[in-house]
Amino acid sequence: MTDPLIPAVLSFRDNGTPFSPLYDDIYHSAVGGLEQAHQVFLRGNALPERWHRRRVFTVLETGFGMGINFLVTWAAWRADPSRCERLHFVSTEKHPFLLDDLRRAYAAIVMNPAIAALADTLANEWPMLVPGTHRLEFENGRVVLTLVFGDAQQSLPSLRLRADAFYLDGFAPARNPELWTPAIFKSLARLAGEGATFATYSSAGDIKRALTQSGFEYRKVEGFGWKRAMLVGHFAPRWRVRRHEPPVALGPFAPDERHAVVIGAGLAGCAVIERLAARGWRVTSLERHASVAQDASGNPAGVFHPMISRDDSVASRVTRAGFLYALKRWAALERLGHAPRRDGSGLLQIAENEDEARAMSEAIAALRYPPEFVRPLSADAAHKLAGTPLARGGWLFPHGGWIDPASLCAAQCAAAGDRLERRFGVEVARLERSGNRWSVFDAAGELLARAPVVIVASAHDAARIAGLRHAPTRSIRGQLTLLPRGAAPSLELPVIGEGYAIPLPDGVTLTGATYELDDADTSLRPAGHLENLERVAQMLPAFARVASRAGQAARAGSPGDALTGRVAFRCVTSDRMPMIGNLADEALAARDAERLRGAWPLDLPRAEGLYGAFAYGSRGLVWAALGAELIASQIEGEPWPLERDLAEDIDPARFLLRALRQGSVAG
Repeated sequence: MTDPLIPAVLSFRDNGTPFSPLYDDIYHSAVGGLEQAHQVFLRGNALPERWHRRRVFTVLETGFGMGINFLVTWAAWRADPSRCERLHFVSTEKHPFLLDDLRRAYAAIVMNPAIAALADTLANEWPMLVPGTHRLEFENGRVVLTLVFGDAQQSLPSLRLRADAFYLDGFAPARNPELWTPAIFKSLARLAGEGATFATYSSAGDIKRALTQSGFEYRKVEGFGWKRAMLVGHFAPRWRVRRHEPPVALGPFAPDERHAVVIGAGLAGCAVIERLAARGWRVTSLERHASVAQDASGNPAGVFHPMISRDDSVASRVTRAGFLYALKRWAALERLGHAPRRDGSGLLQIAENEDEARAMSEAIAALRYPPEFVRPLSADAAHKLAGTPLARGGWLFPHGGWIDPASLCAAQCAAAGDRLERRFGVEVARLERSGNRWSVFDAAGELLARAPVVIVASAHDAARIAGLRHAPTRSIRGQLTLLPRGAAPSLELPVIGEGYAIPLPDGVTLTGATYELDDADTSLRPAGHLENLERVAQMLPAFARVASRAGQAARAGSPGDALTGRVAFRCVTSDRMPMIGNLADEALAARDAERLRGAWPLDLPRAEGLYGAFAYGSRGLVWAALGAELIASQIEGEPWPLERDLAEDIDPARFLLRALRQGSVAG
C-alpha cells in the first residue's frame, strides 16, 4: 500500500529563517535562500553555461522543500538568451507543503520581485498533495517541473530520466540520514548522463565515500555563508555498473526530420498530436472516418474521475496520475483559447453497498487524501449535493465531472495549429520500416505517408496495423441512453456507480453504459436502455419510474416510446490496462527468445520509432493525455511523467514479456 503523504510543517526561527520541526533543521542558510541556490547549486553545476545550445537539459534535485532552487534556476533560464530549448527540473519531496503554507513562506522570504512573480506562478499550479508524480508546465511547456511526492528511497529508483545536473539538497546528513545513504547515490548514478555534474552544501566524509563508490568524482570548494567548504563534481565512473543507460532521444532529429504519423484521431490520437506539436513536431493525422472522435470517442459526454482502492492498486495510481495531468492539460488548452466543452464542478460515486462505503471511507482516511481530491459522503450529504435521494452514501471527487470528447479532440487539434496535417477517409493497412523511416500503406498498397515516427492510436485496429501477435485486445459493446429534457429527475452533478447518469446543459440526461463482450451489433436495443435505467435506479431511486416506463415500452414494442442513444465499442486488454509506449520488435524477440526468457522490460528489443496508444477501454479521458506525454517523453529522451513501474504496467510489450517468461514464444 502507498504510504500516505504527511505535509511539512512551516515554522520560522527568530531570525526569520524557515525551519522544519520534523527534521530540526533549517531549509536554507540564514544568509539567504536565493543566494544559496545561486552560489551552491547553479554555480556549483556551472550553470547556465552548461545548458547553452542544448535542446533538453535536465536537473534532478533531492528535496524540493519550498522550491527555492527551482525558482532561481527558472529565473536564470529566463534571463539567459542562450538558454536550452527545454528545461526539465525533477525533484523528490517526502513532505510537501500545503499551498497556504507555501504562499506564507514565499511572502516571508522572497524579496526579489522577479522571483516572487515566479513563486506566485508556481503556487497557482501547486498540485494536490497526493502520492506520485506530478508534472507542471511553464513558459508554454519550455520549463517543466516534475514533482515526485514520496520517500526518495522508493521514488528515485522509479524514475526514468537522464540527469545533466544534480542538486543534492536534503536536510543535513545528521538530521536526515535517509537521504544521504549509499543506496541513494547508487540510484543517482543510474540516472546520470555522461558528464553529469553535482553540487551539495554538505561536505561530510560519509557523503564523499558514497559519491566515490557510486562513480562520482568530487572536489572541495569554498562554502556558502558561514560554511567553510562544500562539494562539487561530476559523474566519471571507472567501470560500468549500470545494466541500462538512461534514456536518450530517438534522434536526435534534424528540424526537417521532426515528423510523426499518428494513426487514429480519437482521444488517444488527438492527445498525442497535441503533445508532439507542442514540442515542435510536424504531425500527419490519418483517420478512417470523415472527422475526429467518431468511434468510442464520439459519445455525447464522458465522465472523468480518479479511482480509489483500498490498497492503492496500480490501476488507482495510473488513473490518479492521468486524472491530475489531464486537468492541467485541459486548463492549458482553455488558456490558449481552445476550450473543450466540460463541467468539472464535481462527480459523485455511489458505493455498491454499505460495506464498500465503509471500506472506501477508511481507505480515504488511511491514505490521507486531501478533501479537494476526494472525500466520503453520507447518503444525506450526497442527497443535498445531487439534488435527489440516493440509495447509499459514497464519495465525492470535487474536480471530477463530464466532458464532451469530440470537443476535446477538436481543441487538441486546434492547439497543434499549422503543425498538423489532417487526412480523413484514409484506411491504414500495414507499416513497413525502411532505413530510418516508416512507410504507411493502405489496403491497395498505396503509400500514404512516411516519417521517422509512427504512433498507432486506432483502438481495435492498432494491433493488426502494427503487426503485433502479443496484444490480447477485445471489444466491449457499450450502449448509451439519452433521456430528453423533462424525462428524467433533476440531477445537479454526475453520479456513477453501478451505472452512471450525467445531466447535460441542454436538459438531456445521459445514462449508461452496457458492457457486452465481443458483441458487434450496432443497433440500439430496448433491452439495453432498460438495463441502463435499472442500474441507475439502483443508485438513484427517483429513476425507478423512468425505468418502469422503459420496461413497459420494451414489452409493448411501442416505437413511439422508443428511447434514443448511441452504440460504441471500447477496446480493452485482458488485464484492463492500456497499451502505451514504444512497441516491441516481436520478430527479433522471437529469434532471441531463449536469452530473453528472464528478461525485464528494458531488455526487450524495441521497434525503433513505433509507438502504441490504444486499449483505453472506458478510461480514455483520464489516460489519454498522460499516455501522450509518456510517448512524447520517450521519443525525445525526456524524463518520464510517471514512475517506471507504472509505465511497465501499461507497456505494450508486457504481454510479449509474459510469453517469453513462460517459454511460449517460438524462436
